[in-house]
Amino acid sequence: MSQLKIGWAEVSITPDKKVSLTGQFAERISEYVEKPLTATAMAVEAGDDQMVIIGCDLAAIEEDLVADVRKALSGNDKGLDPEKVILNAIHTHTGPGYSKAANAPSNWAMDWYQRMKPFLRPDQIYEERVSITGNPDIASDEEVFDLLVERISEAALTAWEGRKAGAFKNAFDRAAVGMCRRVAYSDDTAQMWGDANTAVFTELEGGNDSGVEIMFTFDEDRKVTGAMVNVCCPAQCVQHRLFVSPDYWGETKKLLRERFGEDFFVLPTCSTAGDQCPVDLVRWVNPDTDVHDPNLIRNNPPVRKADPSMFDLEGMKKAGKRVANAVKDAYDELTGDFQEDIKFEHHVLNMQLPLRRVTLTEKINAEKGLAEYCRAIPGNVNFMDIANCQKFFGVTERFAEQETRNIVDTEVHIIRMGSVAIATYPYEVFLDYGNQIKARQYCEQSFLIQLANGSKGYLPTEKAERHGHYSAFVGSGCVGHEGGDLLVRETLKDINGLFADDYKVYEYKE
Repeated sequence: MSQLKIGWAEVSITPDKKVSLTGQFAERISEYVEKPLTATAMAVEAGDDQMVIIGCDLAAIEEDLVADVRKALSGNDKGLDPEKVILNAIHTHTGPGYSKAANAPSNWAMDWYQRMKPFLRPDQIYEERVSITGNPDIASDEEVFDLLVERISEAALTAWEGRKAGAFKNAFDRAAVGMCRRVAYSDDTAQMWGDANTAVFTELEGGNDSGVEIMFTFDEDRKVTGAMVNVCCPAQCVQHRLFVSPDYWGETKKLLRERFGEDFFVLPTCSTAGDQCPVDLVRWVNPDTDVHDPNLIRNNPPVRKADPSMFDLEGMKKAGKRVANAVKDAYDELTGDFQEDIKFEHHVLNMQLPLRRVTLTEKINAEKGLAEYCRAIPGNVNFMDIANCQKFFGVTERFAEQETRNIVDTEVHIIRMGSVAIATYPYEVFLDYGNQIKARQYCEQSFLIQLANGSKGYLPTEKAERHGHYSAFVGSGCVGHEGGDLLVRETLKDINGLFADDYKVYEYKE
């Protein structure tokens, strides 16, 4: 048992210039800042071990970013171990793209167009929906990357230097925010963001988890200083809009600071939610304006009495309010002792998960499908064509990749912190895997964090792979359900090993 020390820090990671907004097929340029983007760091030390978790208002955490943040922290004289630093993304789609080497503003569609060119006519060019390539008014990917490295490493070191003796209490509540975003049909297929208003709709492919895992931190005087909040839903409400925003987490933070004070820290973390979203696809409510998304086309949808559209600001504020209310209710109903002299252990694992493979027949069919699609494009190429061709490239490129490797190195962090566990993954992990871990864990509570220390794509279930479509395509991620099953087993092995000596079962009272 060791005395717990906790430190907090928050920094802005909002670029000064307009940015190319990442996360959608259609090109978008930010017009204004709805709320600033931040990186929030919580540093923890107890005994001989430590961790720093940094919640970033980004769509993803690329490995180059992790490497350069750790490089910036290396050689520090404060005792901070860069390998124990965890970066995670809330998965906002109203934030900037970034890259270590790209001098131009982010437009990943141009990369896909270059791959299509061998199948196109010489006169067919790519037409951006808005002018991003070569636009001097937009921050380049490299500019954003450098900003992120500087600010995130600053947050980590500031939180670490500010650690003081403290305590925490873990709590639980509920917020109806995340729902399954894969719609299943009677022909044994499914579509991400699919239309449920059809006679062939059978069910949403997966479940949902309204649980909100919360860890409140306190200083020596038992004043609450912050909260780590874990929600099974990515920050994808206003994901098509033309502003910079941390999505519903910004609203959550604003409301919690109204209650607890401006110096209250909120560490946002996204749980296993690869197949989740804030949108109710059964009670579909049309957004106020066109979102330019090929997966969200609805023909004359009926008017529903339901939540406001989660693609609009009103819906985003509703989601943020729900999370904030769950945190406030949990605080008002806090029970249990303060945890300050605790068992604390931080494992950094390199799990080797199997690469999801394809067959020669699948590769041949993909090449045929790509050629046929490109021949049928009547004019120039646009974002809709890029979206439609991703499934073909995913198969052909995986076929080439599997000739040289069959293992995906996966950095996983597993931490025991008193009565709770924390586990992090570099995937968008489908909900079922997280549920399997939570149901079988020996600890009192776990914070499972996806999109952490890497960006390796979706990790779908076997059912999703069979059903197909985006998020379950081969090209949507590098690991399939065999890897997901292994991830569950290895996570449980490590978590339950950390808690084996204190494992308790419920005792019924006469």
